[in-house]
Amino acid sequence: MQKRILVVDDDTMNLKRTRMILKDYYDVLLAESGVEALEKLKDERVDLVLLDIAMPKMNGMETFERMKADNLDIPVIFLTASGYEDDVRSAIKLGAVNYLKKPFYPNELVKRVAKELEER
Repeated sequence: MQKRILVVDDDTMNLKRTRMILKDYYDVLLAESGVEALEKLKDERVDLVLLDIAMPKMNGMETFERMKADNLDIPVIFLTASGYEDDVRSAIKLGAVNYLKKPFYPNELVKRVAKELEER
């Protein structure tokens, strides 16, 4: 069975680009907000979450904290723009498995995702 990845980003182009990069290797679900991501996580089996930090209403850190509070033990790789390294460090301390700085190279994304899924 193919591994399933949930990509969470408020930017539609980022979602489409990430899906294009990963679709040949994984089953890719998309969510445009933290709230939508949490809803999908209730109903779907997900092996890994790619989570943007800077989103309106519920940012990536809040979404991650809610996942932890709901006992969702799913590895999270944060996607971040350059200004959010402190948030990423905090997320790693809370249990995120890794992060990737945007914009990222497609091969780097594939490599990072594969590495985290292999370790599970």
